[in-house]
Order: sequence, then C-alpha cells, then structure tokens
Amino acid sequence: MQSSSKAKSIFFLFTAAIVWGFAFVAQKHGGNNVSPFYFNGIRFIIGAISLVPVVALFERETRDRAKLLRTMRAAAICACFLFVASALQQKGIVVTGDAGKSGFITSLYSVLVPVAYFLFFRKKTAFNIWIGVVLAVAGIFLLSIKSNLTIEVGDLYLLAGTIFWAGHIISIDKLVRDVSPIKFALFQALFCGIYNLCFALPTETVTLAGISSAAIPLLYCGIGSTAIAYTCQILGQKFAEDQTYATIILSTESVFSVLGGAIVDREVMTARGYIGCLLIFAGVIIAQLVFDKKKKVSE
Repeated sequence: MQSSSKAKSIFFLFTAAIVWGFAFVAQKHGGNNVSPFYFNGIRFIIGAISLVPVVALFERETRDRAKLLRTMRAAAICACFLFVASALQQKGIVVTGDAGKSGFITSLYSVLVPVAYFLFFRKKTAFNIWIGVVLAVAGIFLLSIKSNLTIEVGDLYLLAGTIFWAGHIISIDKLVRDVSPIKFALFQALFCGIYNLCFALPTETVTLAGISSAAIPLLYCGIGSTAIAYTCQILGQKFAEDQTYATIILSTESVFSVLGGAIVDREVMTARGYIGCLLIFAGVIIAQLVFDKKKKVSE
C-alpha cells in the first residue's frame, strides 16, 4: 500500500514539475504577442475559472462564511506578491527570450526563502542552506554575468522576481492557516488577474489578433499551470511519505524548462551557461535537504 502511495506521489509531483517547466516556453511565445500585464491578467483569470470544477470536486464543504472571508483575505494579500513576481518573470522571459535560463534563475527563490526567514524572522538556518546559497550565487555568475562583468536586463527582471517569489512563499506560510486551500488558489488567481488587468488597461494595448495568436500559451498557462499542476501538487504532497523528496521533485521544474526550450525552440546555452545551471540546481537541492533526523520527523 505504501509503495502504491509513493508511486502516485511521484507521478503527480513530476506531472506538476513538467507542466510548470514547459510553461516557461508558453510564456515566452505568449509574450511575443501579448504584453506582460495583459498576458498575466488573462492567464490568471482563465486559471481561476478552470479551478471552479476542482473546488467543486475536492472542497464540497458546508458553507462557512468566516472561513470563506479568511480565505479571500489571505488570497488578496498573497496575490500582491504573486502579481509582482509573475509580472517581473513574464517581462524577464520576453526580454531574455530564453525559457531554460529563465527557469533556472526563477528557481533561486527556493534558496532565498530560508535566508529570508533567517534575516527577518531569526529562524535558525542549517549549514546546508549556506552551501546552497554559495553554489546558487556561483551558478548565477556563470549563467548571467558576462565576461565584461555586465548582466542582461532580462536577467535583472528575473532576479528581482525571485525576491517576490520568495515573499509569496513566506506570505502563504504566514497567512494561510485555517483556509480552504483550493479555494485560496482560485481567489488568489482571480485577484492576481484583476491586479494585472488594472495595470494593463492604462499602460498597455492589446488586440484581439494578439490574444488569438497567444491563445494556446494563454490556455496552457491558465489551465495547465494553475488547475492541473496545482491539483497534482496537492495530490502529490498528500501521498508523499516525505515532504523533502516532494520538494526536490518539484524543483526539477527548472530542468524541464531547459528541456522545453531545447525541444520546442531548439535553445542552446554555452558550456558556461550549462555549468551555471548545474550549480544553481545543486544549490537548490542541497538547500532543501534535511540532515537532522529529529527535525525531519517534527516537520
């Protein structure tokens, strides 16, 4: 029975990682036809709508007005971080034009989260976290810093985005307690879509032709990244015997972003870039490992 649960967990977690990894390619293509705020606004609205049947399937709970209000309030706040993070990411992907690189730079938020807890909440940080930070920084240097010690603008957008991705994770940890998780995801996507459209309307222009050209990326990012991948993540972590390996599997999203870029767009990096990706991935993995067995059991 345990082996069956573990097999289910691995299947669902890898499905989520693959969908999220290939989403970087979809965002790259969608961004060529629709400006960042409009793209994110439409994709998150689609995501919210696509989560309605998921909520009906997994959270058919009795009406609890107080819990619903808590869920909506937490979603509205967390959506602020998601809005900024996703906007910077979308802009960075479009400017760099490289899905694989974007995926690896974005994955740095996994290393930033424990560092932020240490700096702002004085939470004890294990030695492996700092090893992960050093490896990740070295990887970014090789991946993004050129021989003349300059960095591309698109990479700066992506790096700034990792700060808000980390903030998003922390805000969820601090605000999401007694809430309905999938309803939270639905409202968060809805609010994030609205925030993006509020910025898009006065600053960007969009045409029906552009939206039509980006229909497949919008649907993939809306339905795939939000409804399918999020549900797979929930199911995968539900069946997981150990949340450490669950987190590590989900972090392979960055690897699949490179595979997606290579398969769909024939993206190729320099040897320096691949070594940088390898160091970032190693840093992310090492930062997520738990070496203290007592701490592992308590978590």
